[in-house]
Amino acid sequence: MSPQAEARLNALRKAPLDSWVALSEDETAIVATGESYAEAAEKSDAAGCSDPIILKTPKQWAPLSVLSAER
Repeated sequence: MSPQAEARLNALRKAPLDSWVALSEDETAIVATGESYAEAAEKSDAAGCSDPIILKTPKQWAPLSVLSAER
């Protein structure tokens, strides 16, 4: 797994469930969270991240969705 993919995986593991999460442009860190897309976007702008990756986290991660791909 590439270092960037590993960093993204670690960030998603720490993300709050059932919320909107803004990741940095390189997808390695959470820059903002919110209860709505608009809130996460506004907070990421305030944090200085002009081009975040915004996604909605699930209410519960599936068991294999956040495990490392290394064997």
